Amino acid sequence: MPGTRPEGPPPARAGLRRFAALADFGRLPPVMRLLVVTQLAFNVGFYMVLPYLATHLAEDLALAGGVVGLVLGLRTFSQQGLFVVGGALADRWGAKPVVLAGCVLRVAGFVLLGVATALPGVLAGALLTGFAAALFSPAVESSLAREAGAQEEVGGVARADVFAMFAVSGQIGSVVGPLVGTALLLVDFRLACLVAAGAFVLILAAHAAWLPRRPAPHAGEPILAGWAEVLANRRFLAFAAGYSGYLLCYNQLYLALPAELTRATGGQAALGWLFVLASVMVIVGQLPVTRWARRRGGLRPLVLGFVLMAAAFAVVAVAIAALPPALWPAIAFVVLLTAGQMLAVPIAQDLVPRLAGERRLGAYFGVLSSAGGLAVLVGSTAAGALLDPAVAPPVVAWVVLAAVPLLSALVIGRLARSGALD
Repeated sequence: MPGTRPEGPPPARAGLRRFAALADFGRLPPVMRLLVVTQLAFNVGFYMVLPYLATHLAEDLALAGGVVGLVLGLRTFSQQGLFVVGGALADRWGAKPVVLAGCVLRVAGFVLLGVATALPGVLAGALLTGFAAALFSPAVESSLAREAGAQEEVGGVARADVFAMFAVSGQIGSVVGPLVGTALLLVDFRLACLVAAGAFVLILAAHAAWLPRRPAPHAGEPILAGWAEVLANRRFLAFAAGYSGYLLCYNQLYLALPAELTRATGGQAALGWLFVLASVMVIVGQLPVTRWARRRGGLRPLVLGFVLMAAAFAVVAVAIAALPPALWPAIAFVVLLTAGQMLAVPIAQDLVPRLAGERRLGAYFGVLSSAGGLAVLVGSTAAGALLDPAVAPPVVAWVVLAAVPLLSALVIGRLARSGALD
């Protein structure tokens, strides 16, 4: 009817609305844009080298399989296990010096990995690259949470959406990095390491120039005071215990998925394509999914994310038990696991500073990551044993793994219903 307002936006504007979340990136203050893009740059440099480290150790340096596993395990532990240290240092000294120190250690670690020809040098390089991430990752995450929270309070982009952008940025880096690394490996592993080190020199320079040196939120206070505050927050510890199952689930892309592909197809030729599928899902869908979850309100999307992760493992368990070998269960696993991750992670990252009372965010994010690292250390060791056909039928590992995110969903759901996460 003339004079009435249309029910919806014009078609052209409706089409543009689909990209509103991407446009929000341009609304971010410069420091927040730097922190979001930082994740892309970190992952490009990281994935130039680390996916190819095991092959280099085994083939170029002729290290035994057990030694290769030790090097990779120590690298992971020096990263995830020490996040709690990096987070506390960020609270005590401020984000900028901790990020810069992490970049310096990452440069040194990559150079060592490139030039080392014996185990001591390799171990030193692996430990330095891991501890570097334990320094800069919680510093960046806590800074982003603090900056995004302040912007949300004055009508800026929602903090959960900012963490969704952070996830997309990191995923783009994890796609680009291996492509660059593959090209460099046509020359040799040393060149890949040196180029990655050079990339972190550029990252170091960018952050030295453009990352503001905000006053440390807890300057002058003992580092132990931060850990004591976190450990006294029972609501957060209960949430961290439930959420720690996420990192264990995610790491099964590197442990259980290859085992299932080998069982079902006789090889791992599809593994690379399945990683691409997961990356494309995050790059294309993360922002819309997070916006949908925010509109739903509450923590139901977080619980639903863990339910989808449980379903991912359950689908493979059912297929192993009742169906002939095929590729589709692995595809369903990747799709469901990635969808669950897309729902859960930004909502959880937004929840952490709320549970922390917007205090000591470095320590809180560090403890959250270290809890996940402990879950991976224990859970992947058990899963690896169960995936051995000599120990148990393949279906057992997938049933046990399905129980992990289901338990997480129950824990987080109960906390939400009791009001502990409000």
